[in-house]
Amino acid sequence: MFSNKDITHFANIETPFYYYDLTLLQNTLDTCAQAAKVYNFHVHYAMKANFNPMVLEKIKSTGFGADCVSGGEVKKAIEIGFDQNKVVFAGVGKSDKEINDALDQDIFCFNVESIQELEVINELAAKRAKKARVAIRINPNVDAHTHHNITTGLDENKFGINSWDLPDCAETLKQCAQLEFIGIHFHIGSQITNLDVYKNLCVRVNEFAAWFEERGFLVKVLNVGGGLGIDYHNPDQQVPDFEAYFKIFNDFLEVRSNQEVHFELGRALVGQSSSLISKVLYVKNGKKKNFIILDAGMTELMRPALYQAYHKIENLTRQGVTDTSVKYDVVGPICESTDCFGKEVELPETSRGDLIALRSTGAYGEVMASHYNLRENVNVAYSE
Repeated sequence: MFSNKDITHFANIETPFYYYDLTLLQNTLDTCAQAAKVYNFHVHYAMKANFNPMVLEKIKSTGFGADCVSGGEVKKAIEIGFDQNKVVFAGVGKSDKEINDALDQDIFCFNVESIQELEVINELAAKRAKKARVAIRINPNVDAHTHHNITTGLDENKFGINSWDLPDCAETLKQCAQLEFIGIHFHIGSQITNLDVYKNLCVRVNEFAAWFEERGFLVKVLNVGGGLGIDYHNPDQQVPDFEAYFKIFNDFLEVRSNQEVHFELGRALVGQSSSLISKVLYVKNGKKKNFIILDAGMTELMRPALYQAYHKIENLTRQGVTDTSVKYDVVGPICESTDCFGKEVELPETSRGDLIALRSTGAYGEVMASHYNLRENVNVAYSE
């Protein structure tokens, strides 16, 4: 819910723009940090969710590490000031240049996703006379019960090493003198709201940790990934239940005294902290459809076009108006039929110039913005 003061302030900012509530962001980060501290869990922020500089500064200052999936993210994490000993580098397709740059930064760990990648990192580390710490990302074949396009832990997905390849993986690790095996890594998907899914993951983590230990490997790190979802339908219920989330892992993971448990949270930390604020350019009323055409489009918020993601849509100008409502298809100006934020959205009767908020855009919003149709950079505003 936005205050009248917020809405008055928005009227003076050129739309479309991303609005960040930094107070809410800090509250979310603090709540997560406190819940993790109870169990001495380690949290790395998944930078792919949002790399807005102000957001990253808040996250770094909270003491979290950085989970990176590209060389650019590793570079940005180091530039912002994340402790290099808390930077991990995942990703199914790391280039030689990206690996070399990360080796030069002496990052905490590479989360390795194929046997061939192990061999490449070993070769590149040898040329630099470096020792690379690695964790093996294992595909546990656990269904995350989320959207098909953001599931990552099934046999059909491209991520991680499949269980039947682990014997060859273990042999490769023993032969690679420049690699230091430190643990195992998992990530089963994103926007997970059924916490029972994580119980199934814990069972698999326990099994794979035992498998490596039986073969003489010391498993120091259990990295269980992230994927904790947010409530897109009720964005004012803003902070996820981190206590319940971490308790699942405390209750069901078999953690040795010398082991650390690591997490990679992204959306849950930043998702509710931002909204995309747009202005109504035109209203087109027809016999079968009524359209609201915004000045924001899929170039500013890709998720609905990419995987039919839901974002709550609110008319801020008519906030509190309940006597009249109309069902609209809320669309953008881009020359693509998929440039649509919502169909049959019930809103107060809307007029040209009204301010519209697309809620819960802090994760995978601004970072996915593009210049398609030669669109200009999306603007950004903050509130402490």
